[in-house]
Amino acid sequence: MDFELPAELVAYLKELDDFIDREIKPLEESDDNIRFFDHRREDSRTDWERGGLPTEAWEELLLEAVQRADAAGHYRYACPKAYGGQDGTNLGMAVIREHFASKGLGLHNDLQNEHSIVGNNVGLLLMLAYGSENQRAEWVEGLGNGSKFFAFGITEPEHGSDATHMETTAVRDGDEWVVNGEKTWNTGIHKATHDLVFTRTSGKAGDGDGITAFLMPTDADGFKVEEMLWTFNMPTDHGHVSFKDVRLGHDTILGEEGRGLQVVQHFFNENRIRQAAASLGAAQFCINESIEYAKQRKPFGKALATNQGIQFPLVELQTQCEMLRALIHKTAWQMDTYGAFKVSDKVSMCNYWSNRLCCEAADRAMQVHGGLGYSRHKPFEHIYRHHRRYRITEGAEEIQMRRVAGYLFGFMKQLEPKGVKS
Repeated sequence: MDFELPAELVAYLKELDDFIDREIKPLEESDDNIRFFDHRREDSRTDWERGGLPTEAWEELLLEAVQRADAAGHYRYACPKAYGGQDGTNLGMAVIREHFASKGLGLHNDLQNEHSIVGNNVGLLLMLAYGSENQRAEWVEGLGNGSKFFAFGITEPEHGSDATHMETTAVRDGDEWVVNGEKTWNTGIHKATHDLVFTRTSGKAGDGDGITAFLMPTDADGFKVEEMLWTFNMPTDHGHVSFKDVRLGHDTILGEEGRGLQVVQHFFNENRIRQAAASLGAAQFCINESIEYAKQRKPFGKALATNQGIQFPLVELQTQCEMLRALIHKTAWQMDTYGAFKVSDKVSMCNYWSNRLCCEAADRAMQVHGGLGYSRHKPFEHIYRHHRRYRITEGAEEIQMRRVAGYLFGFMKQLEPKGVKS
């Protein structure tokens, strides 16, 4: 059994670091762009006069970084070579995401809005798996270089974790569908040209079948952004939207009619293992910074690092990081070897534990750093506030634990999603 990372992956991490030093760091440090990452970050990123939306300058900077990464061949790493990618593996993505997050805040990787120079491009991967020929022709290149994207309309005000009980409906009317309902926490809706809206087209509440995904133009008659929802970390790109008799053609369906739930489920495990790795990396950053500070800080004439009250909590956190890292690498490798949905229980274990660990590490880093740690002059409060979100949004940790229990007690089976194109 070999626990060494593949040599080509280690070499690629070095290539990415060189690219960051050469292209991304200079961009981050020019024109006072550092304001988006230092103590001014929340205020600089947020347009308070536009209801808390991201500032144009912030989003333009992110797009510039993405397009530089795409030009260098990094952004589409996880995509097939035929579409400009590198056939990146789940193990590769997990290692890269952890590596980036362990560097701390920066333009190379800002998880508050899922930005990274190696993209976790859910929209592109779903389009490649489920899009029609015409949809691929329209969307693939724009999704690939970051110039186009669609939002995801899944969660509803009365139905969060249980997507099968959605009340948004689409009813046939001749050659068209008429959509009515509402969605909330619709991320990216402030800029998206389309919203991937999941509706019930047949069956009854609770059925897995009978859900259909539509690519709905956001300028369609009857589409309305009701409000943008303010969050623990600002700015907000999360909208509450409604649909009133929105008419859509049959060609706007992504995937198969009645098989929309599979579109959602197809990328769950890939997304969750990457997010787990990112939370692990952020936790490791908090621990590393705390260790270095404890070595330097010398109250009462001796370094904090000599105190067991400082040492032991960090030892426990580091131990958890090492164990979690081994499980994430093993799980990602198994996903590559046996299929993404063959280890769903392990993915859930990785996901809920890494998110909890990151919050604990950020909290401990604040405590070690004292008043400075509580201030915005250190990134720990930002890391805590952001990663606290993942204990809810990636499938609440209770849902993840219930999922593990389902496999553990034999109520669920490891299955592949239906309707995936080869």
